[in-house]
Order: sequence, then structure tokens, then C-alpha cells
Amino acid sequence: MVAISSSQRQIYRAAMQLFAERGVTQLNVTDLAHAAGVARGTIYNNLSNIEALFEDVAADLAIDMNDRVIRSFDGLEDPAERLATAMRLYVRRAHEEPHWGRFLTRFGLSVIALHHLWDGQPMEDLKKGVLLGRYSIQEDQLPSAVSLVAGSTLGAIFLVMEGIKTWREAGSHAAELTLTALGLPRHEARALASCELPPLAPPE
Repeated sequence: MVAISSSQRQIYRAAMQLFAERGVTQLNVTDLAHAAGVARGTIYNNLSNIEALFEDVAADLAIDMNDRVIRSFDGLEDPAERLATAMRLYVRRAHEEPHWGRFLTRFGLSVIALHHLWDGQPMEDLKKGVLLGRYSIQEDQLPSAVSLVAGSTLGAIFLVMEGIKTWREAGSHAAELTLTALGLPRHEARALASCELPPLAPPE
């Protein structure tokens, strides 16, 4: 993962919050500088192209979250347990960082840069699950299975954002129903979706 400076990280966080709040993909420098608590010159010194900021923020979010989830899997080898854990980590982070969650629910399926969230680690664990016979789906159904994971995760985050479900309920229900749809017995899916959740690894 390409490292970014602390100033860039500060600007990216402010930009993500504005994108999430406004539902837009373009920002003016004055608003961004105010939200980030920096001078306009700092924005220009740290961003090569303000027009590409949204794609840069989205790509950074996807790469960062995939990396942190994978590092949270310490000792987890079962692809079904990894998938359930990842989904629940997403939902818990959305509860803890509402602007992050709102950004995902607004743009998670519509922005190409965010597709790495779903075609990265989830796709690898789905492939491995099929190979090991954990899932009763065919290989040609993998893209649809990724869509199922993405839709279930984003739907759970939406329920949390709207105050309809707690993050624990929403995350566990989404993981259980997804694993069941993939072919796991209900009792096993429920156990994997409700076991102790590890902490999300910190950013590097």
C-alpha cells in the first residue's frame, strides 16, 4: 500500500466526511481547507489534482480497509469464518465511524475505485470456500456471490446508520444469512456469525 503523509491523511478524512454528508464527488478548495482545519495552500501542496480527489479518497479507503481486514484474520483459516468476520468488521467500523459508513452506503456499489472492497479479500475467500467445498455454489456464480456479500454488508450498514439495528445485530444477521445462502447449514452459519469478533487492525 502506498504511504501517504499525515497532512494528506487529514485532508482525505475531511474530504470523505464532506463527500458522505453532501453526496457529491467534487469539492471546492475553500470548503475542504475549512473542514480539514488547514490553509488553502496546504491543500494545493498535498494534492496533485483536486479534480481526482474523490477517486483518490475512494481508492485509499478500499486499499486501507482490505489491508486492515486481512491483518485482523490472525489465525483464521476457514474461508467462511473469514468472510463472516470481514462483514461484521465493516459493520462495526461503520458504527464507530459514521462518516465512513455513510460514504460506503452512498458510493459503495457505484464507484469503480471502491469495487476493490468486494473483489479483493471477499472474492479470494469465496473462491477458496468453493475449492474446499464449504459453499454449494458454482464457480461461474462467484461474481453474483460477491454482489450478495457487498449488498448484504451495505444493507447492514444502512440499518445501523438509520438506527434500525445495532451493529452487532445487523452484522451478525447479514453474515448468517449470507453464509446460509452460500450453502452452510443454518446452525453453523449462526455460530460463525456470532462468535467473538477480533479488533480491526490499525492502519499502517
